[in-house]
Amino acid sequence: MTSTVDALILDLLEWIAAGPRSYEEVMEAWRTSCPRLPVWEDASDRGFVERERSDGEGVRVLLTPAGREFLRANGRGQPRVPSFSAATVGRQAHS
Repeated sequence: MTSTVDALILDLLEWIAAGPRSYEEVMEAWRTSCPRLPVWEDASDRGFVERERSDGEGVRVLLTPAGREFLRANGRGQPRVPSFSAATVGRQAHS
């Protein structure tokens, strides 16, 4: 990681990866007027995020494969998979 902006981009990507985000929500939380911290702009320019129109939901912001790779390469974005014991899985299979 080379800069403060990279650290903030990682925070942004991790936040987006945690759940669906509307474009409005992302802009409200991450757009800045500070020319030294163009977090949203840099993430977008680097191809880490994309906007997708969704019927009935407006525009959503999603991570691109490049964004997921940037998270992984910097030690973030590992999927959190719940652990299940064999007994729990067996009970669910018989329900």
